[in-house]
Amino acid sequence: MFEVVSGIDNAIINAEVLSTMGKKYRRWFAVWGLLLAVFVIRGLLPWIIIWFTTPSLGPIGALTATFSSDESVKEKIEQSVPMLLAFGGTFLLFLFFDWLYLEPKKFGLKIEKMFLSHGVWFYAIVSILLVVLVKLFLNIDPTLAFAAVLGSAAFFITNGFRRNAETNETDLIRKGMKDVSKILYLIVIDFTFSTDAVLGAFAFTVSVPLILIGNGIGAIVIRQITLGSIDKIKKYVFIKNGAMYSILFLGMAMILDAFGFNIPSWASPVITFLVVAFFFLKSGLHLVRREAREFENELHKISS
Repeated sequence: MFEVVSGIDNAIINAEVLSTMGKKYRRWFAVWGLLLAVFVIRGLLPWIIIWFTTPSLGPIGALTATFSSDESVKEKIEQSVPMLLAFGGTFLLFLFFDWLYLEPKKFGLKIEKMFLSHGVWFYAIVSILLVVLVKLFLNIDPTLAFAAVLGSAAFFITNGFRRNAETNETDLIRKGMKDVSKILYLIVIDFTFSTDAVLGAFAFTVSVPLILIGNGIGAIVIRQITLGSIDKIKKYVFIKNGAMYSILFLGMAMILDAFGFNIPSWASPVITFLVVAFFFLKSGLHLVRREAREFENELHKISS
């Protein structure tokens, strides 16, 4: 569910670009693009993250460790979990504040309008947040502070690609770029958009096989939405809000866990479900009211 709601933006951009492509390349993207998204991108990222947080395993060892039942290997990965949580939690918190302060949106809560009107504060907020996290992590373990800095760096790198994708989408379509180039473009932005879901998945579990299964199923659902149901999804205007608030709670849970607080394993999935369900229902009520107003306007025109 988290993979699906956090990937709505990706689905919308994909759908807009695919609408300008020929059937042959749409079919290629539906088949081979899906395999790349599920088995390469979402399979590659968890492996890189495990390798990064447990460098003593090496690249091959990190790959086999994700499916290993060896207790010594499990112990090494468990020891690296706080570093992984500090990295992912910082990334997710930066992502939420970027959306809250800078991204144009349909306001799901009244307070969101106030934050958007003070967008200049985004850089001050995340800078202060990073300083505080680094200071507190240094008192526990310098590697946690380093992980938090890397999480912020990962955010700004991937967010730059994301912003570029969203900004240049119209130009890409208008300039008539060849279909092959569009396919490569979609693969690149799929990689950057999938980072949120993969890092967020570690708030639910550090079991890479479970992450691959969950994110893989989510990626398949996103592809189906992209190819056939994107107009219906766009009508649920507050879905993105639900995704971002769940990212806030997941980021907070990861940071608290990195500090040693015992966060129950059921907390992250339950909070995510409740937050997304709230904004889904809010979107449904908004849609019903809008359609009712449109119906009333039509009746008024007819009676006039």
